[in-house]
Amino acid sequence: MLLEIVVPSGVVWKGEAEQVRIPSANGEMGVLPGHTPLMAALKSGFVVVDTRDGNTLGFAVTRGLATVDSDHIYVVVESAEQETV
Repeated sequence: MLLEIVVPSGVVWKGEAEQVRIPSANGEMGVLPGHTPLMAALKSGFVVVDTRDGNTLGFAVTRGLATVDSDHIYVVVESAEQETV
């Protein structure tokens, strides 16, 4: 599935993911391929991405929104910085 992490100044990261964990306002949520379409408010926390090539990436994010539709995830936040996982 395709993940895009976007801030007001542009795309921070875009790539294929096997699994994504996002900090929704109601608790951490995991997204796998074929997930039901949704829109969720995000709180500050970490987006963790398991990539198709076996790597795990982490991004410290501030609040925003996430949408999932047709194996395409958009994470739109105020700020995002890649962190070591």
